[in-house]
Amino acid sequence: MPRIKPINPTDARGKTKTLLDGVQKKIGTIPNVFRTLAHSPAVLEAYLSFGQALDRGSLSPQVREQIALTVSNANGCEYCASAHTAIGKNLGLDEIELAENLQGCSNDPKVEVALQFARNVIAKRGWVNDTEIEHVRDAGYTDEEIVEIIATIANTMFTNYFNHIADTKLDFPKVEIGQPVATMT
Repeated sequence: MPRIKPINPTDARGKTKTLLDGVQKKIGTIPNVFRTLAHSPAVLEAYLSFGQALDRGSLSPQVREQIALTVSNANGCEYCASAHTAIGKNLGLDEIELAENLQGCSNDPKVEVALQFARNVIAKRGWVNDTEIEHVRDAGYTDEEIVEIIATIANTMFTNYFNHIADTKLDFPKVEIGQPVATMT
């Protein structure tokens, strides 16, 4: 049972209603994560704006989803792993690739470098070394793209942690996840 109950869109008013209507218009549904974030219109708007800004960046939507899958699995977030798998399928990624992405792997060597970097960022809580940054550059990523990889990690971690705390009810086809990279103490 959710610790923070999602808002019923029909009960939403003002800015909350406007934002939820925008989600409905864009994706045809209002997933529970958005309905739960809607308790704070400021937070929902910030989250949506962050995603919209990344949409205008240099990383492809597919690579951003692949990073989100790696991050979600590394953080043990079943909700986000399931949501990003569904989104990845809609973007043309096949099931084998999506399953690999959950583990931080890819059949594309360049993408795999970004995914491994994401896992390292999480495992090291951001304290990656110069060699790890150079490895990402050597794979062909620009500094702009490295910054966007970091932003994608941060944006995904926000919803991972939010869903852990809120215990958001899964409303996507369930995806099995592995053990989190970071363990609880």
